[in-house]
Amino acid sequence: MAQVKICGLTRSEHVAAAVGAGASFIGFVFFTKSPRYVTPEKAAELAREVPPGIARVGLFVDPDDAPLEQVLAEVPLDILQLHGRESADRVAEIRQRFGLPVMKAVGVAGPDDLEALWDYGLVADLLLVDAKAPKDAILPGGNGLAFDWRLLVGRKWLTPWMLAGGLSADNVAEAIRLTGARIVDVSSGVESAPGEKDPEMIRRFVSAAS
Repeated sequence: MAQVKICGLTRSEHVAAAVGAGASFIGFVFFTKSPRYVTPEKAAELAREVPPGIARVGLFVDPDDAPLEQVLAEVPLDILQLHGRESADRVAEIRQRFGLPVMKAVGVAGPDDLEALWDYGLVADLLLVDAKAPKDAILPGGNGLAFDWRLLVGRKWLTPWMLAGGLSADNVAEAIRLTGARIVDVSSGVESAPGEKDPEMIRRFVSAAS
């Protein structure tokens, strides 16, 4: 049984579907190149529809302080997700400056990528273990790619972590069984088209994960 984060929500009915299905985390994307991008104004509207007890997560890619300040002035976020190439020092700086828990995404393609999880685990509150994006990819995540979950078998980190990358209702139970993940993150795996969430796919995913 795992908690679920549904990322990249852009419409009220999809927030309602995620909440109704039992998601524990709701994610809003503030990366303008993403098909899941939402403006701070829209995200503020959606965030107000998330009941207490469900974490509202804002996804940023290599942000300066200014966009973080702009979003936080309007959107009541509970967690900042950093999904770019932010250094460990930058993660710590953002965490201290903005006073919110920080989740750091780390792309994994092979064993050599796992060391970064230790480094970021010293400064982040949560780790997101995701599939490493291809070198020519526009998006750092949400590409529907998986990595070899066997790389995580038997591994422990001091920091809580969640699993992402190519998950769907068809494979999430197996991913949880192999890795021991207690939280899973999905975006493209519950979409009928890029950026278009499907309420029934959301319900199936949460059911399969729990």
